[in-house]
Amino acid sequence: MTFTLKNKNAILFDMDGVLYDSMPNHSKAWSQAMTDFGIRMTPEDVYMNEGSTGSFTIKKISLRERGYEATEEEVERIYRHKAEIFQSLPVARLMPGALEVFRKAKASGLQIQIVTGSGQKTLIDRVLHDFDGFITRDLMVTSFDVKRGKPYPDPYLKGLEVGRVDAEHAVVVENAPLGVRAAVAAGIDTIAVNTGPLDDSALMAEGPKLLLPSVQALADSWESLF
Repeated sequence: MTFTLKNKNAILFDMDGVLYDSMPNHSKAWSQAMTDFGIRMTPEDVYMNEGSTGSFTIKKISLRERGYEATEEEVERIYRHKAEIFQSLPVARLMPGALEVFRKAKASGLQIQIVTGSGQKTLIDRVLHDFDGFITRDLMVTSFDVKRGKPYPDPYLKGLEVGRVDAEHAVVVENAPLGVRAAVAAGIDTIAVNTGPLDDSALMAEGPKLLLPSVQALADSWESLF
């Protein structure tokens, strides 16, 4: 591998699909919620728009399917309905390899951060519990912390700001095309992990430095990356 982590001081992780195998639940919840409001949204739509804020996603799909954006009232109602459906589904398991990567990152002296498009408090609280000792709330960026979510670079630029690290010395781990696009636009080297059903080309098109088939593969190749 030509890509190296030797000069990195911080590692920024996306949450859904990287730390948790939660995307199947998100896919079900989004598709059902949008259908209940008369808007068609396919599972592929969910994966392709993963990482963006709920408002951005709803308005985008509404514009495509209905010819106009959802109102702010609709956005609030749809997102609340989606959250209720999501919370009714079985709890998503930790992504295999996630804790191992965190342990290796900490042992390597990297500052661990999370940058997510999620605004669901239950998920944020769960991260702080499941990864206690590795992550603190002040090093997390959520949809509450930025006006523009992924695919804009704002979440990752905010991550650099709160982590007090420059782009050159940071690396991002992402599983979503829009997340990779956001990180690359922020000038940060990005490792893409394809943990969903999308073709590798959907991720490679956004310009990551490295593509791996899973988070476990990142854990397994950690030493070689140094």
